[in-house]
Amino acid sequence: MTDLVTVAEQDTHLLLTMDDGKANALGFEMFDALNRGLDAADAAGKVVVIAGRPGKFSAGFDLNIMGGGGDDMLRLLRSGADLAHRLMDFATPVVLAVTGHALAMGAMICLSADYRIGTRGNYKLGLNEAAIGMTLPWFGIELARARLTPAHFSQAVGLAWIYDAEAAVTAGFLDQAVEEQALMPTAEAVAQAASGLNFTAHRNSKRRIREAFFASYQQALQKDFDQGAVMASIG
Repeated sequence: MTDLVTVAEQDTHLLLTMDDGKANALGFEMFDALNRGLDAADAAGKVVVIAGRPGKFSAGFDLNIMGGGGDDMLRLLRSGADLAHRLMDFATPVVLAVTGHALAMGAMICLSADYRIGTRGNYKLGLNEAAIGMTLPWFGIELARARLTPAHFSQAVGLAWIYDAEAAVTAGFLDQAVEEQALMPTAEAVAQAASGLNFTAHRNSKRRIREAFFASYQQALQKDFDQGAVMASIG
């Protein structure tokens, strides 16, 4: 089996590329691989660029695990919540090269990074939980509240609106949309510019910007996991 996440160190950044050969479903092994890549970036003290495979950034949580319910489902949800928090509080800038579809937890990763670049084309981005019989967990609600524009927050969450890359910029899932051939060069240019920051000042400023979010996020985690609310949300 090939690595689910390859790590390539560049002069200005570490590139983490997800590729499971399919839809980049987020299961336990994918989360472990992403966290190992983030550990490497943390140790190197470099900007992180996270990319997907061509046409697929991530379709979200592994539905085989989610459909089974029980402790594994809750543990997988917690893995997603913890990754989102880690990205929001990461010591160096986190840049996404969104190579295609980004749905459900894949879209929540988009909500968690510092700068998000999407690919123009027939790709779908959004929180589709309400369309597939799931209620968005409280931690997903807080991510959406923090990063989506007010005009799109209710529609994206409650109506499961799905966006292409350019509309996703308007909604707040992305910061920029480019043609496919420009995606990686643009991500590398953003990483190069961000590599000139003082990372201590970057993280301190980011924590101040997101202070209210982190407080709300902790409350969301208590609702989701301490009180078992997620189990009641699957319907």
